[in-house]
Amino acid sequence: MSHDSVYYSRPRTYGKGSRNCVVNGANKKSGLIRKYGLNMSRQAFREKAADMGWVKVCGDVWLSGRGEGG
Repeated sequence: MSHDSVYYSRPRTYGKGSRNCVVNGANKKSGLIRKYGLNMSRQAFREKAADMGWVKVCGDVWLSGRGEGG
């Protein structure tokens, strides 16, 4: 049994390692937007935001059509 077969082999059920992007499945630890239950990477959000009803107001502020935002 080599190190490669057991390294990072246990299932990740909690913490940063358990979450990934729901759009492209990328297992990115940084740049994951979890607010409002989005669970998508920052890059995927920029691509799909207009389709989901989010509007870029100014600078880095996005508002959804439901009045949420931040």
